[in-house]
Amino acid sequence: EIRKAFKPQRDGWKLISADYSQIELRIMAHFSNEKALISAFNNREDVHTRTASLVYDIHIDLVTTEQRRQAKIVNYGIMYGAGPFRMSQELNIDIAKAKKIIDNYFETYSMVKDFIDRTLFDAQKTGYVETYFGRKRNTANLNSSNANIVNAEKRAAINMPIQGTASELIKIAMININNEINEKNLKSRMVLQVHDELLFEVPLDEEQLIMSLIKEKMENSINLNVPIEVDCKSGFNWYEIH
Repeated sequence: EIRKAFKPQRDGWKLISADYSQIELRIMAHFSNEKALISAFNNREDVHTRTASLVYDIHIDLVTTEQRRQAKIVNYGIMYGAGPFRMSQELNIDIAKAKKIIDNYFETYSMVKDFIDRTLFDAQKTGYVETYFGRKRNTANLNSSNANIVNAEKRAAINMPIQGTASELIKIAMININNEINEKNLKSRMVLQVHDELLFEVPLDEEQLIMSLIKEKMENSINLNVPIEVDCKSGFNWYEIH
């Protein structure tokens, strides 16, 4: 309801929201080169339903809403380095069952497991992890004598290349969109970034042009081995487009 308070500054203008679809999962698919994930994205399948189908060993048409919800939690939990205890809390199940789901996940997506193991090995060896464009994060805490610090550092080391790359690609898109707006002398304005979403104020006569421009620049900010997809919606307040 609070989103209803966010409106364009000028009367008669609209807001456009453009957000990346499952961008961190797509980046993980790229880094890990996991064929099953890449296939799902290339075929425009619902990746959470696909994961549930594979993890629970059932036909994709038989996946329930609850199984898809659990698969979504697992998909994102893996990227944040969640172990059986954390996953059991997220899914509200016992630790043994959570461990089984994680084991099934890594059997299904073995290249994701290889990516995680390789990332942690390289972080231990070199002392850092890095993003697609080479920004580095120090991982010296992997050598700490405190197990809690080590485990937290492992989670950060796994996630940083993915989340850092997501941060980079939207910044590149923002620069490219801003350059196009200036070059075409458009009145539309980019006003806000919220994680993987960009918000614009646009006059009605520029709506279709700017939506096409935004989508093209956001989807082509970097080259991954999976397609990047952006959802664009417009409305007279922020509530209408969510």
